[in-house]
Amino acid sequence: MKTLTHISLLLAALFLTFPAQAGGQREEAMSANVRSSLQRGLADTAVTRTAFRQAADETAWLNEMSRRLAKRMPDASERMEFLTTLHWEASRAGVDPQLMLGLIQVESGFRKYAVSPVGARGYTQVMPFWVKAIGNPDHNLFQLRTNLRYGALILRHYIDIERGDLFRALGRFNGSLGRPEYPNLVVGAWKRHWDYQPSTKSADTASASRS
Repeated sequence: MKTLTHISLLLAALFLTFPAQAGGQREEAMSANVRSSLQRGLADTAVTRTAFRQAADETAWLNEMSRRLAKRMPDASERMEFLTTLHWEASRAGVDPQLMLGLIQVESGFRKYAVSPVGARGYTQVMPFWVKAIGNPDHNLFQLRTNLRYGALILRHYIDIERGDLFRALGRFNGSLGRPEYPNLVVGAWKRHWDYQPSTKSADTASASRS
């Protein structure tokens, strides 16, 4: 009986360590221009605010998303730092922050130190080859801003490759291009749990990326 209990606990621990849907981006050749663009995106100065123009809109979004995220991330200060960073990094990359929340839910279950069986790391499950391809050895994929910045830029890169086809871009992000399961899970999580319609168009991605 004790042996069965021990095995059950071990299996539960493994399930929590490795997200079921986490895959891995595949390393592909990229042009010098694309590589340079991604490198510039990573090198931009970090900020400590969202991309909203109006403080009231920022407060409303953070409060609502914090409420929705509370069960998955119980510490309030951790949630606020996470959401503030995510909104800025997603917006500056031209990705809907709520979509990123859906992606993170599926990829890592909001576990900062998640590692997939193929080695993808952190909230957005970034494959380590990206650090060599566009970053530098000092980049830690478990660091909050670094992981979210990589994740947002990589997803934007795939959206551009696929000419705006989100489902194919999500397939590339997960290493499952051409299969519907993963894109459907991400979009489903986005629409069910994180869809948010502000009262005004308060975030200007172009302005954010130039700040």
